[in-house]
Amino acid sequence: MGNINVNLGDRGYPIYIGPDFSGLDKACKSARLGGRFVVITDSNVERHYCQACVEALSLYAKEVSCHTIPAGEENKNLDTVSDIYRKLISLKLDRNSTLVALGGGVTGDITGFAAATYLRGIPFIQIPTSLLAQADSSIGGKTGVDFEGSKNMIGAFYQPRFVFINVNTLRTLPDRELKSGLAEVIKHGLIMNAEFYDYIDNNIDKIYSFDENALQYITKMNCSIKKSVIEQDEREAGIRALLNFGHTIGHAVESVSGFRLLHGECVSIGMAGAFRLAHKLGMVSDKSAARVEGTLKKAGLPIKTNGMDADRIMDMMYLDKKVRDGRLYFILPKEIGEVISCFVDDTDLIKQVLIELGQEDQAV
Repeated sequence: MGNINVNLGDRGYPIYIGPDFSGLDKACKSARLGGRFVVITDSNVERHYCQACVEALSLYAKEVSCHTIPAGEENKNLDTVSDIYRKLISLKLDRNSTLVALGGGVTGDITGFAAATYLRGIPFIQIPTSLLAQADSSIGGKTGVDFEGSKNMIGAFYQPRFVFINVNTLRTLPDRELKSGLAEVIKHGLIMNAEFYDYIDNNIDKIYSFDENALQYITKMNCSIKKSVIEQDEREAGIRALLNFGHTIGHAVESVSGFRLLHGECVSIGMAGAFRLAHKLGMVSDKSAARVEGTLKKAGLPIKTNGMDADRIMDMMYLDKKVRDGRLYFILPKEIGEVISCFVDDTDLIKQVLIELGQEDQAV
C-alpha cells in the first residue's frame, strides 16, 4: 500500500493508496480513533462496498453502524444532513465517535460537513470510491452542501483523519461517472504538470480498462499534486485557487443544467471555455487550446453546453464564491502545465466564449 502525507501540522493526515480494503483497521489504529463508527454511504455504493468496508473496520472498531443517503447531487442539501444528525442522535454518538464517508464526492462533502458540525466537530475519515473523489474532493478538507440551486454555498474547511483509497472500487463505477472523474485528473496535469497531462493523453485506454498500474500511478500523482497545493494554502487564500481551473464556468453550467450534468462534465466544459478565453486574450496558442479540447473529447467528456442560455450561465457566474466586488475571477492557462489567477473585466469577451460553447463544432 502506498502512503502520502499531507503536512498541515496537527491537522495533517496520511493518504493510503491500495488495491483493496486491507489495512483499513491499521490505518484507524494509527490515527488513534476510538468510540463507535458510523459509515455514511449512498444508495448506489452501499450494495457494492458497504459490507466489505464494515468488515474491515470491525477488525478495529467494536461497533460499526451504517446510514444510507439517497444518491445524486440533487440530494446534497441540508435535508440530507439533518437526516444524518437524527441518525447520530438516535445512536447517542459522542465526541469520540467517528464518521466514515464511503462513496463519491457528494457523500464525502456531506459526511465531512456533518462531522464538522455535529457536537461542534467529531473525527471523520474519507474512503472515496469514485475517480472524482479519489482525484480531488476527498483531499483538502472542503466540506459542504448546495443551497437553493447554488453549488457548495454552505460548508466548512474540516480535514479528515486520513484518506483511504481502494483503486479497484472504480471497477463498479458507471461509465459516465468514470469519465466525469477523469476531468479532474486532466485538470491536475493542465494546471501544474505537463508531463502528467501527456501521460493521461497517451494512456486514456489503459485508465478506462482499469489497468491497476495506471490507476495507482494517476492516483498517486493526483494526491501528490493536490497535497502540495493544500500544504501551501489550506483555506484557499492564494495558490489553492488554482485548483478551481475550469470551475468558474463549470459551476455555473452545473447550476443552469439543474445538476443534470455531472460535476466533472461541467469542469470539462469550463476548462475548454478557459482555454478559449485565454486564447482570445492572447495567452495561449490555438494549437494548445485545440489539443486540450481533443484530449477532453478522447476522454468522452463534453466541451459544449448544448445550447444552454449564455445569459443564464453569465448570471450564475456572478454568484460564484470567488467573485470580488462584482468582478469575475478566473484561473486561466499560460500554457499546458501552468495557470494563473486573474480578474477578467471584458464581459463581452466572456459572453462570446459562452456563446461559442453553446454552438456545435465551433473552432477555437
